[in-house]
Amino acid sequence: MAGFRSPSSGLRAPRPEAFGADPSGERMARIRRSPHFANGVFQNPGGAARTRPSSSTGLVKSYLDREARVRRAPAGTIPVHPTTVADLARPPATGLRLTWAGHSSVLAEIDGQRVLFDPVWGERCSPFSFAGPKRLHPVPVPLAALGPVDVVVISHDHYDHLDLPTIKALAGTDTLFAVPLGVGAHLEHWGVPADRLRELDWHEEAKVGGLTLTATPARHFCGRALRNTQHTLWASWVVAGPEHRVYHSGDTGYFDGFQDIGAAHGPFDATMIQVGAYAEFWPDIHMTPQEGVRAHLDLMGGHPGGILLPIHWGTFNLAPHAWAEPGEWMKDAAEEAGQAVAFPRPGEPFEPAGALPTDPWWRPVSQPIAHPWRRPRQAEVVADEPRSGDLDLAG
Repeated sequence: MAGFRSPSSGLRAPRPEAFGADPSGERMARIRRSPHFANGVFQNPGGAARTRPSSSTGLVKSYLDREARVRRAPAGTIPVHPTTVADLARPPATGLRLTWAGHSSVLAEIDGQRVLFDPVWGERCSPFSFAGPKRLHPVPVPLAALGPVDVVVISHDHYDHLDLPTIKALAGTDTLFAVPLGVGAHLEHWGVPADRLRELDWHEEAKVGGLTLTATPARHFCGRALRNTQHTLWASWVVAGPEHRVYHSGDTGYFDGFQDIGAAHGPFDATMIQVGAYAEFWPDIHMTPQEGVRAHLDLMGGHPGGILLPIHWGTFNLAPHAWAEPGEWMKDAAEEAGQAVAFPRPGEPFEPAGALPTDPWWRPVSQPIAHPWRRPRQAEVVADEPRSGDLDLAG
């Protein structure tokens, strides 16, 4: 078994299975040929991105602050939609249905086929079962109850997007896996046969039934082990069928590439946009709700259209911001832009062409959320929307 060598003893410790495997052989040769690989690592569009705080002092202080710590968790039980097998067995009337399972996990039923994005059914997004960010709500439906899935799409190899127990469970089915370049090494290490992998560089595409899946650029980074080699790519994804098309952002900072993706592949019936786990400490790799709305508008040619589904929030505590802040701020930003947004409870299926779930379900179980940009008259307290604090609009 591969492992880490102790500098003092020369002994090798077992490498945790969750770390996956590093690319090698022909896979590594293909990585080196990629136009997006230079100086030994994959490169971000728009230049280098800051992936870690330049100083840890402010970050540590924000995590130790008692009031801020309370805001980072729900004040009660998060409402989870009791998704049933019958919900998912009935075909969508409009040909497109989305079911947000929490964080970035979404089941997209599109033109008769089923695509599962970034499935994380594990209890923690961590290499260890006893430590690391733990779920704030249970999975809304057992993985097996989803029914057959035609293709599983992975955006990158971070633990909150590529989950070992989930992948091992899906490896026992006949689903295909569409992954960014290099990520296939992890999946093969965990038992996914090579012939069920569709491993793509940016701008490459794969056909699955009547769908075309295209890996598109994102501004992020990768890595699962202690030594991050940056040898696995990160991506956003376009899935286009005969009648509908959707976009999943994966993890990304805002960049002008959204306009290019929209021009090449849009417009979209729905976008799934990352709007959580942002912070002023890493502004280049995650988007705020305001940036998420801007990204959606870029993808739609600069004007409101389609449906925006906010993802990457509500399930894990991964940043200093308040737990419900992404939902609350997204509601404001979208209303200001005139953009339709869906706010399903985890597990609640909806059809973008039908009635949208818009109830701010997080408010009854949220600590007060500040809206620091509002004028005093606008920021008055209402019964179901308490306000407090003077948070900066950061990130």
